Amino acid sequence: MDVHETIAYRIRALRDAKGWSLDALAQRSSVSRSNISLIERGQSSPTAAVLDKLATALGVPLASLFEYAEESASQAPSPHSSLRDQAVWQDPVSGYVRRNLSPSAWSPIQLVEVEFPPRKQVSYDTGARGAEIHQQIWVMEGSMEITVGDRRWELGTGDCLAMRLDCPISFHNPSSRRARYVVALCSLPSESRSQR
Repeated sequence: MDVHETIAYRIRALRDAKGWSLDALAQRSSVSRSNISLIERGQSSPTAAVLDKLATALGVPLASLFEYAEESASQAPSPHSSLRDQAVWQDPVSGYVRRNLSPSAWSPIQLVEVEFPPRKQVSYDTGARGAEIHQQIWVMEGSMEITVGDRRWELGTGDCLAMRLDCPISFHNPSSRRARYVVALCSLPSESRSQR
């Protein structure tokens, strides 16, 4: 399935699962109804910032918008993710490329590989979601400046940064070389949070 079709399918499925109309999602996400409609029909190339607004409103990590799990009563989700089946998407504004590495709908841990172009930046107005989502960034090549809330971190090759997805986050590659990093995400279900 094409990555834009996957995004369209996931947003529509998540919205339907909540019983929300297009207007309800538009109000909760601050993304226009017409833009959401185009995205759900696979007729738009949404930016990373728009997808993050939709993911935040729907209470899921951004990475989950790139997962496609076929509904099948006879077949359980596979724990294997082959390279050819991993969803690859490019942000139309910054040009950063993300690849979902993890098998769809199999584990609470999600891995994403990112290639970030030189001197580009992406900012997310991320807010608290229904689930508590933890994220770690491990830089494999190059350098990144990551701002979490009002704190800025400078990461070089081999550095790792842990954070919760509950405040604005900005990713910036200040160098003249591309950066490459892995993002690991884990969602804690509501019942786990209440027991702590």
